[in-house]
Amino acid sequence: MKKLFRSKKALSPVVAAIILIAVTVAVSLAVAAWMGTLTVGQMGSASVTIKNVTFVSPANVTLRVQNTGTKTVTIATVKVNNQDATAPKLTLSPGQEKDLKIQLTSDWAAGNQYKFDLFDSSGQIIGSYQATAPSQ
Repeated sequence: MKKLFRSKKALSPVVAAIILIAVTVAVSLAVAAWMGTLTVGQMGSASVTIKNVTFVSPANVTLRVQNTGTKTVTIATVKVNNQDATAPKLTLSPGQEKDLKIQLTSDWAAGNQYKFDLFDSSGQIIGSYQATAPSQ
């Protein structure tokens, strides 16, 4: 029986260590690839571009907005010069373009600069634009 065990050759410790490292790297790459495919579908970007601003009446402005992100976004809050403005919630699918009618807290003044900031329901800023009110 002793002869039987003596005739078997074992791997050297160096070869065993190399095989162990190779298997560990291969498994970690497979897990990383699998986790990447799980998270890619759930992630996306929320971005809205204001394409045009129309100063309609003394306290009303219309923004032409487009969802330039990769996921559906809802515009929940609009701020003009860091002050809340009255606007309905607006939901945009990726690539969709719509008009957003907002009411300012005070009348706009001809020639003044106005900064429009759009926020989603979580409070993240998703779009910003500066425009100058036209001369009347």
